[in-house]
Amino acid sequence: MLQHRFVDAARRNPDKLAIVDRTTGRDVSFSRALIAALILARRFRKLERGRIGIMLPTSAGGALAILGATFAGRTPVMINYSTGAEKNCLYAQQQCDFKKIITARALLEKTGCKELPDMVFIEDILESLSKFEQLVALLKSKLPRPWLKRLTGSYDLNKPAVILFTSGSEKDPKVVQLTQKNILSNIDSFSDMMDIYSMDNLLAVLPYFHVFGLTINLWTPLCLGMRSITYSNPLEFKTVATIIKKDKPGLLVGTPLFLEGYARQSKPGDFESVELTVSGADKCPDALRKLYREKHGLEIFEGYGTTETSPVISVNPRDANRPGSIGIPIPGTDVKIENIDSGEECAPGETGRILVKGDGVMQGYLNDIEESHLRIKSGWYDTGDLGYLDEDGYIWHKGRLKRFVKIGGEMISLVMVEETLNAVTPEEVECCAVELPDAKRGSRIVAVTSADIDQQEVVKKLTEELPNLALPKKYITVAEFPRMGSGKTDFRGLTDIVRELDSAD
Repeated sequence: MLQHRFVDAARRNPDKLAIVDRTTGRDVSFSRALIAALILARRFRKLERGRIGIMLPTSAGGALAILGATFAGRTPVMINYSTGAEKNCLYAQQQCDFKKIITARALLEKTGCKELPDMVFIEDILESLSKFEQLVALLKSKLPRPWLKRLTGSYDLNKPAVILFTSGSEKDPKVVQLTQKNILSNIDSFSDMMDIYSMDNLLAVLPYFHVFGLTINLWTPLCLGMRSITYSNPLEFKTVATIIKKDKPGLLVGTPLFLEGYARQSKPGDFESVELTVSGADKCPDALRKLYREKHGLEIFEGYGTTETSPVISVNPRDANRPGSIGIPIPGTDVKIENIDSGEECAPGETGRILVKGDGVMQGYLNDIEESHLRIKSGWYDTGDLGYLDEDGYIWHKGRLKRFVKIGGEMISLVMVEETLNAVTPEEVECCAVELPDAKRGSRIVAVTSADIDQQEVVKKLTEELPNLALPKKYITVAEFPRMGSGKTDFRGLTDIVRELDSAD
């Protein structure tokens, strides 16, 4: 059980700092984190029965609230505050049947979210603690380990550990319930494969409402007894780069957007403490690998995962990195490639659907039997991604199936169009390819750039690189692309913006 692993870590390292909170300046030792979790567990039991909403940033308060909910036997429902906090609170309550949401006033102010009737503020809980409550929690924390573990939950690996929501970058978010077994197996397999046990400091800036942040930035250090250096806003690149320089993490895990931001705001030597850099959640560009090699002498090890797989499916081994690939499956996870049309297993090098099986795969979407049945068959989860396995078992990602469009009977990859656009436009310009309906051809491709470009020159270069059917029919500038909490482009939001601009012409 996750909380039992944490109890073991807290007992082994009582005086060691568990969380260095660079947003509030508050540091929390493992023993203090254990006491705080016991106090919050008592409060949370009185608030809710089965599930409890948590909408807090990556911080000591956020980590302790999740710990407290788990200690209380309540399933934390993690609410995304980056893409419409109020809307996401109401959506989560409706989908998951709970009322109380643990949050903070400072976060509501920052996100512009109004106070909802069932919100409970973590600062109010912490300010109202009685001496008696604190003494009881302190005494509980000193109980023999087996008693303490029994107090924090029975041993049931199939018990829900968390409820998360898919990014919703393409349609309404789906509700993913991950079990204790799902997350624990992922922590163990990732830690074994990447040999992180000797590392002590981990930079934790990814949001806890994102599975990448929850598993790797929260539960992994809590279970392994590592120090977690938290900061609430991963988009404040300069601040995070300074934190890396001063607090010296050994493990740096992030999305390409974040990793690039930190490297650009740093100087050579600032990342000298970093032993391992892992990129995930989005394709790692070659330019980013080059930047880390040249500026910091670091290799980026690209991985791959989904919310439904807790998240890590594959990663490049430290002693056998194959840049451009998304690595090999982690221990206990099987991957096969299935032909889109026939359903037969593909030969090495043949592109098809990426299917995954293993202990990290969720049991199904909450209260959605139809979608669960569509995506999980005989234990194999259909990721919705396309790719191929090479002769050595490395996976090569070719894009989301949803990000292919059919034009003139041909399947065109929007990712391929984007990559070609990126290659023929200045490095600082971000590019995206969007599909819009077309009365004659069914679909048409619109090129979106974050700054004005020399369209005539770009069209000329694209004509040399892309087939005629894949050429964008229009070019639109959107200065700032909408983002998901992980830093990925919000394709649905960007398509809405492009649709409006297109119809206004």
